[in-house]
Amino acid sequence: MSAKEYLYGRKRRPSKGQDGIRAALYLRVSTAEQKPDLQYDGLRAYAAHAGLEVVKDYLDVGVSGRREGRPQLNALMTAARKRDIDCVLVWKFDRFARSTRHLLAALEEFNHLGVRFVSVQDQIDTDSPMGRAMFTIIGAMAELESSLISERVTAGMRAAETRGKHLGRPATSQRIVTEIEALATLTDLSVRQIQSKITGRASRGIVGEITKRARDGNSSDL
Repeated sequence: MSAKEYLYGRKRRPSKGQDGIRAALYLRVSTAEQKPDLQYDGLRAYAAHAGLEVVKDYLDVGVSGRREGRPQLNALMTAARKRDIDCVLVWKFDRFARSTRHLLAALEEFNHLGVRFVSVQDQIDTDSPMGRAMFTIIGAMAELESSLISERVTAGMRAAETRGKHLGRPATSQRIVTEIEALATLTDLSVRQIQSKITGRASRGIVGEITKRARDGNSSDL
């Protein structure tokens, strides 16, 4: 891929055959009782009006939008990577993406693959100036969302520290530390066995750290 292709995406493929560009439909319903008829009808009507050749339907049934394991969505992405399709049609963003971040990642990949993306109800077509502008806005929103989350976490940690709250894992009591040290230095028990002896009052990681220090002759309070 050339530097220009990387920055701006591959050029769109010319239309193939009389029916136009090869299009794939992606549909999703959250439960088996729901019917995708509205999505099917709307997408096929749009494809017919736009002169797109529908070559494949991908339908995930009974799968939450936030679930990562959507087999038909994965199959659609594979088809795009294999250059089997030129355009992806969805009914709405929320039928396709789990989150803003997921939507942005998919749109970026489609852009570099030269695959057009159309969300019918949202009136977004990445081949149009408005669609390209929306792509930029979505990217900015995802970055803003990430920054806001980071700022909230940092502010929350500072507020907790100001109020004297302990952050991170709870401190291990000196009594448990002493017990682990004794078992580590006086026996040949494994870390798992020592943890079992103290009836799980400390995690295996904590037991391992104390045991190592004790057996190295450098025991200290955790």
